[in-house]
Amino acid sequence: MSKVLLINGSPHEHGCTYTALKEIADTLSKNEVEPVILYLGKKPIAGCIACGKCEATGRCVFQDQVNEVLDQLDDYDGIIVGSPVYYAGPAGQLCAFLDRLFYCGGDRMAGKLAASVVSCRRGGASAAFDRLNKYFGISNMHIVGSQYWNQVHGLVPEDVQKDEEGLQTMRTLAQNMAWMLKNIEAGKKQNVPFPQYEDIISTHFIR
Repeated sequence: MSKVLLINGSPHEHGCTYTALKEIADTLSKNEVEPVILYLGKKPIAGCIACGKCEATGRCVFQDQVNEVLDQLDDYDGIIVGSPVYYAGPAGQLCAFLDRLFYCGGDRMAGKLAASVVSCRRGGASAAFDRLNKYFGISNMHIVGSQYWNQVHGLVPEDVQKDEEGLQTMRTLAQNMAWMLKNIEAGKKQNVPFPQYEDIISTHFIR
């Protein structure tokens, strides 16, 4: 069975962001995909200090949930990141977490499915949504879409429960991801080869 990691980047464990992720998780389960929801918690999360140690070890020097996810990363076929909207952007602790996760394990993300989900009271959703998708687009991941941008609206979970279009967007996203995962699995059974990438060329503009 395919497995998808859903990262709850809100400081509220069962808040609006969780409500959106739970709708996705329930739909994934109905489509024979195992969801795993990871709550980052309220404790401060260190940002990347650009020490470069992970290039040699594959692990971050900070011993926290980043390394826990890295240890299990190969078990996940897809990753969905959820965040509240703060000043038209994702939560700061989530960005710190993702900066380190993708810097340490970005080369292991290739081929996985990915999606982001944002929750806002009123505005800023599309800007936060775009910011999160940047992690996936640089890592050879396949971004899964839905019938609308993946956003829900509400100040409290009860509000989100009334956002019928938002919750339907979450369910459609989950259905699309489950369908794509099944197609990838079918391709593997038919020996469809994984892309063979060229060595990365990094162009520096200052000479």
